[in-house]
Amino acid sequence: MDLKNIIILISAGINLSLGILIFLKGRQKIVNKAYTLLAFAVFFWSIGMVLYRLALTLEESIFWCKILYAAPIFIVGSFLYFTYIFPEEKAWPAKKLLIAIIPACLLMLYLVLFTETIVKDVIFNLGKEKTIIFGWLYYSYVFFISGLFIWAYVNLLEKRRTIVGIARAQITYVFWGTFLASILGMTTNLSLPTFGIFYFNWLGQILSVIMSVFIAYAILKHHLMNIRVIATEIFSILASLVFLVNMSAAKSLGQFILNLSLFIAISFFSIMLIRSVIKEIKSKEQLVQLTTQLQKAYEDLKVLDVAKSEFVSMASHQLRTPLSAIKGYISMLIEGSYGQIPDKAREKLKNVFQSNERLVRVVNDLLDISRIEMGKMEVEKTPTQIEDLVRSCYEEMKIGAEKKGVKFVFKKTKTPLPKIEIDSLKIRQVFLNLIDNAIRYTREGEIEIEVKKADSSIRVSVRDTGEGLTPAEQRDIFEGFARGSAGLTYFIEGAGLGLYVAKKFLELHQGKIWVESEGKDKGSTFFVELPIK
Repeated sequence: MDLKNIIILISAGINLSLGILIFLKGRQKIVNKAYTLLAFAVFFWSIGMVLYRLALTLEESIFWCKILYAAPIFIVGSFLYFTYIFPEEKAWPAKKLLIAIIPACLLMLYLVLFTETIVKDVIFNLGKEKTIIFGWLYYSYVFFISGLFIWAYVNLLEKRRTIVGIARAQITYVFWGTFLASILGMTTNLSLPTFGIFYFNWLGQILSVIMSVFIAYAILKHHLMNIRVIATEIFSILASLVFLVNMSAAKSLGQFILNLSLFIAISFFSIMLIRSVIKEIKSKEQLVQLTTQLQKAYEDLKVLDVAKSEFVSMASHQLRTPLSAIKGYISMLIEGSYGQIPDKAREKLKNVFQSNERLVRVVNDLLDISRIEMGKMEVEKTPTQIEDLVRSCYEEMKIGAEKKGVKFVFKKTKTPLPKIEIDSLKIRQVFLNLIDNAIRYTREGEIEIEVKKADSSIRVSVRDTGEGLTPAEQRDIFEGFARGSAGLTYFIEGAGLGLYVAKKFLELHQGKIWVESEGKDKGSTFFVELPIK
């Protein structure tokens, strides 16, 4: 067997392998079945060329020559059918096409196989390719094959014009792969033989690999990782075929045993390689799938988060009006605007008033959070003397500390601090929240508020001898709805939003907040730093 036949057999093996693999990877799909039919037709065309070149008698040569020219009818017919169902897999137009071209294909097959109108005779040439004598209808055969190919290409171009996205790229691969292969193949196997040139008539079978690979790639374009599996499997099959051919060409028993051993070894390692590649690709596909799912979940969460913020904002606005009205009416009742009420009833009204105030603070916190998360929080900065702002908070909360019998101390620097650009209302809310928490969770001892300069910042600390915090509580205390164990024990009405809002307000000022505590029942110190600019 000469080198040309070996190369043709390898090409046939590639076509056959691609046909089987594509079929196995989508046996329920019409496109995959059509491609398999095309690949098998090309395979038999290649085998026909090898057997034609190996034939030693005139009868065998004519028989295989007729097979050689019958196979292209199946190739062009299946390819035309393929162009109608790819990539949409619409079966009905393809069925109408089959009804139209099957009679013409059958007629041409009859003329090739059972008459001398296409292939008439074969002449042997010593050391050269055989010469084929064509019949008087050979040009009709050339016109028929060329016409169906042109029909297929027009169909592909029309589809490419109307289709967008990945399907357009798939059609592009099919068009250029098949166009290149068919033009070269028809030149070497149809056109040149017309002028009596048969030296290149075996090239068409080899060039068919271009068409098969491009179409296979296009079919798998939507799932490109499978290409690596296809390439690995093709390489493995080709390697095994090479050693199989070597076995058949062995000239001694020792050489046969050696080639057989190599064939078995290559086949074994090929299987292991294919399994490894498939395993790796499946892992990557799972990773891609999980990443896609996580991305979708993240996008969904973002949508839900925006919806949540909008709902909280709307609900907070709706709640503020009735709460303000309740506050006003209760205040007027306590003050006696609607007449004198018993002292016992007045005390109950004061409790309702305080509960209403707590609810107002919670609603305001929720509204602030929703504004921050939606990027709608406005910051109006003005030059502010920070120690004056802290002192005003101290004076406002002093009565509450004295009622609990807690020592309440305010310390400030001896020299005036520079003014800083802040939104005083928001920063004031931060300090009031810290002082209020210190008073609430300190049953005895003292609370100390200190203002001082720290490098390029102004630091405000609120130290208490209250309940203290565990390391875990210190880590989570500034998260939304996070509360320490003391809060759950002594102040069950709280929502765990105050420190979270404080943190967000300080972030709007490029400031920071943190807490230090030696543990439970050992007090805590909250620090706030604001940059001096």
